[in-house]
Amino acid sequence: MTQDSSSTRRDWKDLFAVPPVIKQVFAKFPLSTYTPNALPTRSPKHRDQHTLYTWTTAEDASASNASFNPTCLKWQTYLLFNNIPFCTQSSNNHASPSGSLPFLLPANNSKPIPSSKLESWSTTHSKSKSSDTTQASRQDVYTSLLEHAVRRAWLYLLYLDPDNFDHVARHLYVSPSSSNTFVALAISHQLRNAASQELLKITPVVEAQDILDEAVDAFSALSILLDGDDWFFGNEKPGLFDASVFAYTHLLLAEEMGWKNNTLAEKLATFQNLVQHRDRIVNEYYQS
Repeated sequence: MTQDSSSTRRDWKDLFAVPPVIKQVFAKFPLSTYTPNALPTRSPKHRDQHTLYTWTTAEDASASNASFNPTCLKWQTYLLFNNIPFCTQSSNNHASPSGSLPFLLPANNSKPIPSSKLESWSTTHSKSKSSDTTQASRQDVYTSLLEHAVRRAWLYLLYLDPDNFDHVARHLYVSPSSSNTFVALAISHQLRNAASQELLKITPVVEAQDILDEAVDAFSALSILLDGDDWFFGNEKPGLFDASVFAYTHLLLAEEMGWKNNTLAEKLATFQNLVQHRDRIVNEYYQS
């Protein structure tokens, strides 16, 4: 009985024993717990001001100009709407603790705020009283127009149109990342392939004209929604949805982007109230 019990215990012990070969591997390369990603080496030395890390150039960051990335520009604009003082810093996804931009490093605080939490953070730190009374369900319907139809058109124009990619995307996203020809080619391939795969999630074939037509229809719906108001949903002050729309209308209409083929901007220009909405934000929040 005792022998059987001892044998059983040895069998169970052997079952969970680490094989000698594995032991040798871990003896040379022991398991380690790594610390979270460090903040960018270009983090400001004087931490008395909120810093928003975005896709931008060093020159534009110094001048607090608009980011050339729609997602970054949306949150940059939303912080301005909330009268939150901050500076911008040029960065990239690899430098972000969450793996994507933008993120905010609050003043005198080492814990970054990812974009997913910027709305709630802004609400508690805003120096302006919000007038956004929009029903969430109503706003979600129109937000889907931006996140699907308009964003798809943006991806096509920026990454899949050859001339735009060479003169806009390559200049903004590829060249600053590496001067090595082979690395630049790899980054270019990754960007274009990612955009293509994103578009193929909706349709089996990427049809440029269909994508652009859907974006025009979306802008038409947004124009009807805005009507004669200054801000969407009749709010007295601009809110997150205004920032979301502006992030695309501004960059599509901005001459400094250097677009080579941009028929969508030509169509967008026919919706005068959307153009005026864009100009209103530029004049009130981005003019020195």
